Amino acid sequence: MPRRVLFIEELPSALHQECSAALDCVAEYAPWGSLSRERLRERRLDLVIVVALSRSPPVGDLFRWLTKNPIAAATFAVLAAGDDLIRAAVEAIDDFIVAPLRPSELQNRVTRLLGSERDECAKAAAHERLTREMALAGLVGKHPAFLRTVSQIPVVAEINSPVLITGETGTGKELCARVIHHFGARRHLPFIPVDCAAVPEHLFESEVFGHTRGSFTDAHRDQKGMVALAGDGTLFLDEVDSLSIAAQSKLLRLLQERTYRPVGSERFMQTCVKIVAACNQDLERLVQERKFRSDLFFRLNVLRLHLVPLRERRSDVAVLVRYFLKSLALEHGTPCKTVAPALMQRLTEYDWPGNVRELYNVLQRAVAFSPRTQIRLAEIADLPAASPSPKLASSFREARARAVADFERNYIEDMLRQAAGNVTRAAHLAGKDRRVFGRLMKRHSIQRDLI
Repeated sequence: MPRRVLFIEELPSALHQECSAALDCVAEYAPWGSLSRERLRERRLDLVIVVALSRSPPVGDLFRWLTKNPIAAATFAVLAAGDDLIRAAVEAIDDFIVAPLRPSELQNRVTRLLGSERDECAKAAAHERLTREMALAGLVGKHPAFLRTVSQIPVVAEINSPVLITGETGTGKELCARVIHHFGARRHLPFIPVDCAAVPEHLFESEVFGHTRGSFTDAHRDQKGMVALAGDGTLFLDEVDSLSIAAQSKLLRLLQERTYRPVGSERFMQTCVKIVAACNQDLERLVQERKFRSDLFFRLNVLRLHLVPLRERRSDVAVLVRYFLKSLALEHGTPCKTVAPALMQRLTEYDWPGNVRELYNVLQRAVAFSPRTQIRLAEIADLPAASPSPKLASSFREARARAVADFERNYIEDMLRQAAGNVTRAAHLAGKDRRVFGRLMKRHSIQRDLI
């Protein structure tokens, strides 16, 4: 007997016909406007697929209802990239997929839901995988140096040793710390961030370790510190390089002995909290200058991740631009804008001292003030000028090699844009053999799906 699958969509699409043919199931269609909750409770349904590629359907209401009213049929959703409903989907349904759709993956996911009975183990495994996918969704980039760092996250997440994240301001250190938390066994426990630069020195011990009633003038009651609030979860110490020597010594005991003492208390408290620290300065240099304790540095510098600045992964600028524009469009409920080629070139050439955060702020202003669907260079009055030319290499040979590499990279990317990502056509436009053109793409780490 063929399985029955109900598709909930705004308008009929080819999706349910394709699934019906590929999976040998009877596909039914229900528009959002006339969806009946009683229909979802029908025992004859084997699978309900929620298709929500825009913000108009009341998907959030449906997910909340499904959380409180589990149905007999398996549940699956197709969501837009960057949708803030992903977190709700993890709790409400069995599985989901984020657009753009890959037919083979969609078919495999649906086959699994139709072909086996749902049990708690299978649901827990799906929840585990979806949580990890959700955690990685915010780390965007294809540059080899960036991907090397991302590939190390699952490893450091499973180890209880401290993690030190280095990188310039705006490179996404806190986001990286949150992903580490979501990837580890502590993902269901608290993630507590501490902005070390914002905590006054005289309040650091009280804020981090807590205090007891009467320990100082305004201590009218016992108060838990950040360590206690984190419990067995993750404590993220941002800008740890800004701590004074006195504050560093207090933090050292926490890492060495896994103990701390609230201000005014007579006993030490044990903790199993995972420590993730971040800094934007060179800690080795600060140690040499006696501005950072060497013993604390050695305790923190066990598992180290480095986030490269945006100027060192310029090929990711286009990827980030598209990702941010889609996210902003979903956030504001407006059509997704694009950027003109001249503007994209300027964005790629700029050095971005504020890194990814600065790029996001520029795009926010561009989306808000540009009246067109395509944002043009002339419309962005506050866009920083192109970065000054880099210093000359130490020799003529190095300067020539760098100029040739820059020309090749820009030329290949331009050909791929003209060919809409078709490598064969781009090679023809360049007058190159396809294999030679492919080797040039590989040499410069150019992916056709990023153009």
